[in-house]
Parts: sequence; C-alpha cells; structure tokens
Amino acid sequence: MKQQLVYLFRFFVLTVAIFMAAKWWFMIAHGDNTFQGADLLLVAWHGLSLDISTALYFLILPVVMTIAASVVPLPSWLFRAYYLLVAMLLALAFIADMSLYSFWRFKLDASCLQYLETPAEAFASVSIGYLVARVVAWALLSWGLYATYVRLAKLPPMKVARWWHGGVHLLLAAVMVVGIRGGLGESTTNIGQVYFSQNQFLNHAAVNPVFSFLSSLGKSGDYLVSYDYFTDEECRSLTNAIFTTESVAPDTLLNTAKPNIVIIIMESCGGQFTDMGGHPEITPRLNALRREGIDFTQCYANSWRTDKAVVSILSGYPAFPITSVMKVPEKSRKLPSIAASLQDAGYSTSFFYGGDINFTNMRSYVMGSGYERLCWRADFSLQEQQSAQWGVRDDLMFNALLSDIRQEKSEPWMKTLLTLSSHEPWDVPTHDLDDEVYNAFHYLDACVGHFIDELRQMPQWRNTVVILLPDHGYRYQGIDERTRLYNHIPMVWVGGAVKEARQMERICNQSDLAATLLGQLGIAHHDFTFSRDILSQKETQQVAWHTYNNGVSVFTPTEFMAYDLDVNQIVAAEGASATELLPLAKGLLQLTSHDLIAK
Repeated sequence: MKQQLVYLFRFFVLTVAIFMAAKWWFMIAHGDNTFQGADLLLVAWHGLSLDISTALYFLILPVVMTIAASVVPLPSWLFRAYYLLVAMLLALAFIADMSLYSFWRFKLDASCLQYLETPAEAFASVSIGYLVARVVAWALLSWGLYATYVRLAKLPPMKVARWWHGGVHLLLAAVMVVGIRGGLGESTTNIGQVYFSQNQFLNHAAVNPVFSFLSSLGKSGDYLVSYDYFTDEECRSLTNAIFTTESVAPDTLLNTAKPNIVIIIMESCGGQFTDMGGHPEITPRLNALRREGIDFTQCYANSWRTDKAVVSILSGYPAFPITSVMKVPEKSRKLPSIAASLQDAGYSTSFFYGGDINFTNMRSYVMGSGYERLCWRADFSLQEQQSAQWGVRDDLMFNALLSDIRQEKSEPWMKTLLTLSSHEPWDVPTHDLDDEVYNAFHYLDACVGHFIDELRQMPQWRNTVVILLPDHGYRYQGIDERTRLYNHIPMVWVGGAVKEARQMERICNQSDLAATLLGQLGIAHHDFTFSRDILSQKETQQVAWHTYNNGVSVFTPTEFMAYDLDVNQIVAAEGASATELLPLAKGLLQLTSHDLIAK
C-alpha cells in the first residue's frame, strides 16, 4: 500500500511541477510584458491552488487503475498509454494558451472551440509556417512530457490488496474531492482566486490554462448567462434613466428625409489609430472626414469581438461578456434591426463582406435582420478570394460596393460593408508605414478615402450619407481594456445628405446608431430597447458601456471604470467618482441579460 501511495504522490507532484514550469515558459515567451525575476516565484505560488486542483483531476484515473491493479494485474502499457494521453493534452493546452494569448490577451478557454466550425477563418490570422512550427512544438513537447512521466512517475506496484486498503482508498478519494473543490467552504475553486497583482499579465500567468479551459466548457458564445445582483426594483432604479425609446425634437443633421445610406464597419479601427489617439499619420483620410462631416467625438465600442459588435451596430443591442447573440439564432432573429426598419420604409438592402459569411453564424443573422442581398467571398474569382488570408481584401470590396452603387436603378437604398484587411496577419498590398499593424490601418484608410472620392463623383452622392465606424479597437502598444482609449472609437457621417460639418460631443455607444439614425429619418424605433437617440431632447444621460471577456467597463465624461467578473474587482479607474459606477455596471448587465433570456 505504501508503494502505491508513493507512486500516486510522485505522479501528482510531477504534474504540479509541470504546471509550474509551464507558467515560467509562458512568462518568458511573452517577454514584451513587464515582470521582475521575483515575479516568477510569485506567479508560481499564487497559481499553486489551481495547479493542485487540476493535477488532482488527472490523478483520478491513476487512483482507479492502482486500485484495480491491486486486485487484477494490469499491463504496463495501459499506464504508459495514459501518460501519453496526458502528455499530449498538456502540450496542446500549453502551446494553444501561449499562442492565443498573443492575440486575445486572456487565458485559454472554451471560446476557441467555436472557431473550429470554420477552420479556414479561424487560422486566417496566421501563416502556414506559424501553424507548422506549433504542430512541431506540440509533437516535441508531447514526447518530452511522456518521457518525463515514464522516467519520474514510473509504474505502480502490482500487489494484492488487504482488507484495510479499502478504507485508505476512501480516505484518499475524500481528500481528492476536497482538493479539487478547493476546501470545505461555500466558495469553490475558481480562476479569480489566483489573481494577486495590479499587473494583469502576472494574474493571467498564474492561471492554469487547463483549469481555465475546463471551467469555461459550456460557457462559449452561445451560452446564456444571467447576471443577478439586485432586486428587479433596485435594477430599474439604477438603469431606468439610461435608455429612452423616443426621439423628442431631435437636432437635424441631414438635409433629406430619405437619404441613401452606406454603413462602413471598419475592422479593429479604434480611435488609437487616428488623431484621437495621437496618430494622425496612420489614418489621414479618416481624420479629414471627421472635420468634413459629423464627428461623434465621444463614441465607445460595445464589445471587443466583431460578431458581438455587428449586432450592437446593426440591431442596437448590447454586447455581453460571454454570450454572442449572433451565435444564438433563436434570440438574434427576435431583435430589431436598422435594415428591417429601412426595408419597411421602402429601402432596398444589401450586405458586403469579403470573408466567409458563415463564420460565427453571420449569414443567419444578416439574412434574418432584413438584408435582401449578400455579396461575400464566394461571389468573387478564386484569385480575388485568395487576395488576403481572411478572403477578398478591402480595396476589391470597396470597388465591388462602388460598382453596385453605380448599377442601382432606384432609390432609396441601404448598403453595409464589413471590412477585414486590418486584422492579423496584416497582409495588405501596400507598405507605406514600417509598423505592419499601423500599415494595415493606413491601407484601410486609403481604401476609405478612395471610396469617398469615387462616390463623390457620382450623382448618388448628393442624396447619400456614409456612416463610418469600427467594430472595436485592438490591443496594441499598451492599449487594452484597462485604458479608456481602447474603447474610444471614431464615428463619422459624411456625404451630400449631411447638412453641415458638426461635432457631436455627447457620450454614446455604437449601439446608439440605430435609434439616432432612425430618429433622423422620422422612423419609429421604440422596439430598439437599448439604443438611444442621442440627438433627442429627452436624452440627458451621459454614459456609455463596454463588455469584454468576462468584464465590463463604464464611461462618463469624467470617469472610467473597468470591472473584472472573474475576480470581482475593479481593475481600472479614472476620475474621482469612478468606483461609484460599479452598481450601474452591474445593473446594466442584469437588465440586458434578463432581457435576452426572456426573448
């Protein structure tokens, strides 16, 4: 019995040690993040509880096999096969976690599985060499971990059990359950318990990627989460003044009641890449258009992912920390939309996207939201489809949009283009700036400028409004969810239908576009429950909000607060009263999540 327990102890300690080593490897691999030598020990110490819990999960089968081996001798290859399986799973988790963190800046979780439904789109951000290198690394690491288990964990002894061994096994099982659970208290093991620093990278490094993945299973994009913090009455008192569904004597921005409408959703083009973020050289054409048209200077993104942001923009519906409404057709089809409202008002509608329209269930949402016609990757030649990793590059898509506008026989019409070139791997055909990220946005800006120049020469320009806004910002050069600038986005209206150049300084979300635009057209928008006409005299609340991977941010003219739901703590605050925004953030999560579940 003693030898069996020693074997199990060796296996357990070895697994914990592997988890610790993986943390240090993760930190060193992401050396662009700031940390000190002592942080290596702090990360290992604070992450130990999750490592222990996860290692105990992997210990369950060896315990069962050891018990069985004490009754009926088991072949040694059975244990070796388990070592190989564990080694392959751990290697996959470590490689995937280290690779995805560079793009997502959060730990490995089950959300990565949803992208495997469309693997071509999922891997479009990286090169073949990048993938091959990681497959090779996975194979080598799997073999190395397997050899380590065989050499150091060894094999259990095959001895006949005695009557009292059963009691020892029951006691061991009880200890393991308590260890996996994280103790006997009400709180169970969770990711937040390892957070210890104001440096989020250190907190992320302390999180066990296997535990993070397992704990998030079932909570992918189509998982509905109910946020419950207050009574219904308390929630209403916090949020009632935020959303109004009326346009009361709105300011008039347009010189026609039924303009043609073009909505350009610019991939990742947050304010950080414009003169808003101190980079006028990256997007000079967009900056000029801000001065020429209606510039919404205090607009904020609702989300950090395209699938969530598109719903916010086109349906005026908020984004959620986990749930992607686009991926829940039974919910998304019940949402109002700009396209459907315009279609009822006599508009023809079309949607342009150079990628795979089936990615993240986009086709279902777009077709269900009132778009009569789609133009996507499959509508182009094979050469054009392969012009960029994600599909048809932006200059070709803008030209297709221009061609479509030229062929319009009647008005009014509404067209939406979702761009894609300003996305990893930044494979654009121009090389005007040395920084590949900045260069990609400079290319997008040139495409936008060319489109406006060409449209300006058409007779349709006189009766058209072009609305430019991004889906979200991009984590780069220290800009992330803990900074106000990450969510601060440009929104510009230009075109012959625009009455005059204006600056609109009221705080708003991209989800407010629906009510604001429909209010300008005199179209009812009471069914857009969470979209505000920011030009209405009734709109008095100066607040915007944003959700990210299990977090929420709130903005006012003078305050900004970001709250991490994993650790239940404020991770960023600007302004004297910033922390007082937390009840409002929770109230908004509760109000909107309950609305979604009820649909």
